Amino acid sequence: MRLLLLWILNAVALLAVTYLLPTIQVSGFGTALVAALVLGFINTLVRPVLAILTLPITVLTLGIFYLVLNGFLFWLASALLPGFQVHGFVSAMVGAILYGVIAWALSALIPNKKG
Repeated sequence: MRLLLLWILNAVALLAVTYLLPTIQVSGFGTALVAALVLGFINTLVRPVLAILTLPITVLTLGIFYLVLNGFLFWLASALLPGFQVHGFVSAMVGAILYGVIAWALSALIPNKKG
């Protein structure tokens, strides 16, 4: 149940990003749900591999390159989905940062049951 709620909140976060940045567009809530799912899969499967491969550059830039990596993965998700558009790489980087912050804030609202 928690996973389903997080998925919906991530879709809402993506819709919030589209209202804040006019260069990022999502055609509807259904597309936002699919985009949130694709972003989750990309972040789970692709990001760790790319993070390891780009570790030397990330260390040299004191972690700033990780923002570029986040923007690239956000842009990759938009390239895979027809109803999700990101116009420009800078928009992808800013959108990825906003998406992460909004999704984190929304997920903090969910009570965490442990034990």
